[in-house]
Amino acid sequence: MDGLGNPDPPIDLSIVRDLLKLDRGYYSTSDDGFLREIFSRMKVAGKQVLLRPTILKDAVQTLSLKALYLPDQKRILLDNDLPPLKHRWNEAHEIGHDVIPWHAGMMLGDTEQTLTPICHAHMEAEANYAAGQIVFPSCRFAVEAIASTPSLDLVRRLSKAFGNTMTSTLWRFVEKGHGGRPMVALVTGHPHPTRRRPDFDAFNPCRYCVESQPFRERFRATETDLFAVVAGYCGSQRGGSLGQREVVLVDRNGDRHMFGFETFFNSYEALTLGFQLRFEMRGTGFQNS
Repeated sequence: MDGLGNPDPPIDLSIVRDLLKLDRGYYSTSDDGFLREIFSRMKVAGKQVLLRPTILKDAVQTLSLKALYLPDQKRILLDNDLPPLKHRWNEAHEIGHDVIPWHAGMMLGDTEQTLTPICHAHMEAEANYAAGQIVFPSCRFAVEAIASTPSLDLVRRLSKAFGNTMTSTLWRFVEKGHGGRPMVALVTGHPHPTRRRPDFDAFNPCRYCVESQPFRERFRATETDLFAVVAGYCGSQRGGSLGQREVVLVDRNGDRHMFGFETFFNSYEALTLGFQLRFEMRGTGFQNS
């Protein structure tokens, strides 16, 4: 995409599509005839989408399909039943499939290679990486992220500046905007016991847990440990800030580090950012301060 140049954010995806000669459309789970023809020959993670007559809405929900890329038509289809704010990342993800040459022949699962879940996961990871490069231009985003002290307020400002959701911005912030600082992000349901969903799984409490490379290399806190920290300070508010706290985390060498944690609930999911404040002392164990 050399023709894109180095524009200021937010990146206009219509320009990206024009450069790639891609068309964009929408589908709905109520449009059975249109989707059934596509899904009847599609495999996802090695599984045939429609082995027998079924309700397409159930198939879409079960497989978590949010968008489709049809390489033979050079066309991206977005789920019109999702909030428009979600469309941007999903569209960038499908553009990622288009720009990675080897994906085109495998999108409908027509080769033996796509019968393996590992191959599917690899393709999705590559498309996610490409999407991140498109909607979060790496040099510009990292410079702006590192220029200020980490906070959810900074993530919110970057979200608006780059035109992306706060969840995707938080993810990118921890991965690419850490500036060498250990940081971690959690995306969960409401952490307060009185607000948890009936299907809450205490052994798998996080939808996502994203670690910066410095955090991953130096710390070994589990998702359940980190969620317990968050649950320890979060209030039961229906939305907005749920609270913040300074917490001691112990690294792999037994050294103690003070982290700042804060959590925001957007009425759908709780977003938590944790980042190293300072080195504390030599010691053992995992604890809250």
